[in-house]
Amino acid sequence: MHTGQHYDYRMSQTFFDELGIPAPDYNLEVGSGSHGRQTAEILMRLEEVLQKEQPELVIVRGDTNSTMAGALAASKLNIPIAHVEAGERSFNRQMPEEINRLVADRISNWHFCASHAAVNHLAAEGIVSSVFWSGDVMLDALSANLPIARQKSTILERQGLSPKHYALVTVHRAYNTDDPARLACIVEAINKIDEKIIFPAHPRTCSALQRLGLVFGEHVALVDPVGYYDMVVLEENARIIVTDSGGVQREAYMLSVPCITLRDETEWTETVDAGWNRLVNVEAAQIVQTWFSFAPPQDHPPIFGDGKAGEKIAEILANTVLI
Repeated sequence: MHTGQHYDYRMSQTFFDELGIPAPDYNLEVGSGSHGRQTAEILMRLEEVLQKEQPELVIVRGDTNSTMAGALAASKLNIPIAHVEAGERSFNRQMPEEINRLVADRISNWHFCASHAAVNHLAAEGIVSSVFWSGDVMLDALSANLPIARQKSTILERQGLSPKHYALVTVHRAYNTDDPARLACIVEAINKIDEKIIFPAHPRTCSALQRLGLVFGEHVALVDPVGYYDMVVLEENARIIVTDSGGVQREAYMLSVPCITLRDETEWTETVDAGWNRLVNVEAAQIVQTWFSFAPPQDHPPIFGDGKAGEKIAEILANTVLI
């Protein structure tokens, strides 16, 4: 099932194409809109599909509007729910993703956690018996596809980049792109950096930059969103990654690349505790200072498992649901 929440080819279909994922049986084609409208559209369209298909189980992943709406639709129809990537918390309820996580976890029947911190968060909320530490399915995908990406991607050559001689930047969270002062500080900091920077820009970010008249220096390559293969190659070969993305934070850790997170908090606290991720308030001088002073430790514990999360989840569900 594809809700169509992410509908831009570069942000959606390219992943199906590169990873060999079959076309979904249903595409709800919800598209963009306010959080309430988007969630409502998914609920209405998904309910019709669930009533038609009568599934034994609905699996939702992550913290998007699709995640919450999928869980709600199943719950209203008394269909059991498994939440993959359960228990992550930023403890910032101004983030729509945090509300999505809380709702999905409260009504799910199985909780599969990418990190031990997530297990502890659920326990603190009284959710214990249905909780499993599986590791992160993103590590599964990365482990399987990184060798292919290294062979197929030509992004370094196309952009004239040398391994470990550039920084990778991504910014897309609404509280960075929709706040003129925060976005201006990020641009100011980046323009002060004496280093080659590659910046795959989310459509929301491009619109905000144009609206505010913010322009990067010549050392910044502002490019369209890239596919999965190009992205993981950019991540693996970057000297440092600067981002507000939860997924990029995790992939940076999995690839042993230092990461600066342009947020006041993160749900991926174990990457910070391990010393490989540094939270930085959006203040130009602090960003610049951290950019060149941040050095992670030698130790790099396997926070996100062994790359077999999907197999573990399938085995648990097969033994508890499909019997």
